[in-house]
Amino acid sequence: MSKNNPQSNKVPGGVPSAHVDTSIKDLLPDPSQLPEFDFTGTPELAKYPDYLNAASELLDANVENGFGNRIAISYEQKSWTYKQLLELSNQIARVLVEDCKLQTGGRVLLRSGNTPMLVACWFAVLKAGGICVTTMPLLRSRELEFIIEKAGVSVALSDIELQDDIREASEKTGRIQHLHYFSKMGENDNNSTLEKLCEGKSSSFENILTAADDIALIAFTSGTTGNPKGTVHYHRDILAITDCFPRYVGKISPDDVITGTPPLAFTFGLGGVTLFPMRFGASTRFFPASGPEALFDTISRYSVTQVYTAPTAFRAMSNLVGKYDLSSLRQGISAGETLPKATWEAFHEATGVKIIDGLGSTEMLHIFVSASGDKIKPGFTGVPIPGYKAKIVDELGNECSSGTPGLLAVKGPTGCRYLDDPRQENYVKDGWNFPGDVYEKDSEGYYKYVARADDMIISSGYNISGPEVENVLLENPNVLECAVVAEPDPDRTNIVKAYIVLRDSGQGSPELTEKLQNYVKEKIAPYKYPRAIEYTEELPKTATGKLQRFRLRER
Repeated sequence: MSKNNPQSNKVPGGVPSAHVDTSIKDLLPDPSQLPEFDFTGTPELAKYPDYLNAASELLDANVENGFGNRIAISYEQKSWTYKQLLELSNQIARVLVEDCKLQTGGRVLLRSGNTPMLVACWFAVLKAGGICVTTMPLLRSRELEFIIEKAGVSVALSDIELQDDIREASEKTGRIQHLHYFSKMGENDNNSTLEKLCEGKSSSFENILTAADDIALIAFTSGTTGNPKGTVHYHRDILAITDCFPRYVGKISPDDVITGTPPLAFTFGLGGVTLFPMRFGASTRFFPASGPEALFDTISRYSVTQVYTAPTAFRAMSNLVGKYDLSSLRQGISAGETLPKATWEAFHEATGVKIIDGLGSTEMLHIFVSASGDKIKPGFTGVPIPGYKAKIVDELGNECSSGTPGLLAVKGPTGCRYLDDPRQENYVKDGWNFPGDVYEKDSEGYYKYVARADDMIISSGYNISGPEVENVLLENPNVLECAVVAEPDPDRTNIVKAYIVLRDSGQGSPELTEKLQNYVKEKIAPYKYPRAIEYTEELPKTATGKLQRFRLRER
C-alpha cells in the first residue's frame, strides 16, 4: 500500500527522507538542543522500521487485517466503516497530490470540529507525505495568520461553516495557494468544494513511504502562557503514543466505543478519540453538541465504554449522573490539567468509575505519567507509563528525595522539538524534557502534582501552591470552579487570590468569603488561605478546557 520515495536529504535518524520540501526540518532545533529519545521501554517501540507511514499503520492496516467492515467513526446518525474511511482518505489524498500539487513535506492546515471528514483529511495528508497542521475551531483570523506564517502553510482544508476566518487569514497572509471547504458529514451540499473534487477520484492510493523520522504533524500549544509554540512530531512518534498509554494503561480492545470532548487539534484529543481506538480496531463516537449533558447523553445513548475529557467536565458531570444510564462506561481519562482529588472522589462515588489521571503535554505528544485500575492512588497523577522515565530534580539538577518538591523531568520515545523557537532551551536540558511542572514523589514512586512552575505563589517568604488551595476550595459544596493566582501586595510581595464560580451565583457575600477563608485555614496551613476572593460567572479557559491563569494574573 506504500511506495518508497526517498530523496537524497537525510532525516535525523540518518536514512533518506521522502520529503522534497525540507523547510520545516531546517527549522528544527540543533541536535545538541534535542532531548534523548529512548525506544527500549516496550517491545513494540523497538520494532519500528526505518520507513513507515502512520496512516498505513493506523488506517490501511485495519482493512488489510479484516477490520474493514467494522465501524471506525460515528457522528450523529451516520457511521463510517474502516473501509469507507480509507476510501474517502484515499480520494482526498489524490485531491492533494493531483489538484493541489502538494509536495511531500508540504504543510496542510486543517480547520474543523471533531468530524469524520476531519479524520479523513488528517489521514489523507499523511498518506500524501504532507505535514498536518490541525487548528482549533474557535481560533479567529489573527490566530490563524500566526499559524499559517509560522508553519509555512500552502494548502488549507476547512469545514465550510468555519470559512470566514480562514478566508480572511488566507487573504492577509497570501500564503495559501489552495483553499477547499468540506461539510461535516462529507456530503456534497453544492457549497463545499472538497467533495466535488473527490467525485470521480479513484478510492485507491499508494501511500508515500515516509521515513519513520519524517515530520508528520505540527501541533501548536494551546496558549496558556502567551504565544503558542509549534511542536514537531514524526511518524514514529504517532505510533509510539499509540503503543504506550492505550496499550498498557487504557488497555483498549476492538470492542471499545470511545468518545470525548477535546478537539483533534489538541494532541490529547487526537490520540484519545482517534489514534488510540484506531490502533486497536475500536470505534470512535463524535458528537456535535457541547457541555456535560451532551457528553453524558452520548455515553448513555451509544453505550460508550471510554471517555476522554478535562477535570472540569468530570466535576460537572458528577452532578448529572442520576439522569443517564452510564452502565457501559468502564473508564474515564482526564488530562489537560491535574485532576483534583475531590473531583476524583465525587465522580467515583456517583458512577463507580475510577478516573485515570494523565499527565501529558503537546511537546511530548501525549500522556507519560498515569495509573489505572487498582494502581490508581487518588490525589496522585501516577507513575511513568511503560516507555517513559521520569525524575524530580532541584534547580541545580540534583534528584530530589521522596516528599521533596522539584521540577519534573521526563524522557521516552517522544520529546520536545519546537519549530524555530528559542524556548527550546527552557524545555530540554541534559537530554531530559522539562514540562514546567513542580511535582513530588512518595516512597512508593507515585508522582503528586504540586503546581506549574509559574503557579507557585511566594507570599511573605512562604512558597504556596495555587492548585493545592484550589483543591481545598473545590471540596466546599458552595464552590463549582475556582482558580488561585498571586496578586501583588506591597507588604507580602504577593497574596493568594481566589477567583470562584459558585454553584448558586447569588450566594457571593462578605460572609461567604469569610467562611471560605476559614474553611481553607482548617484544611491546610493557615498562611495558605486566600486573602482575597473574587466571585465570577466564569473562568478564562482555552478551547481545550485548560484554565488560563495568566489572564487572571493580568487582571
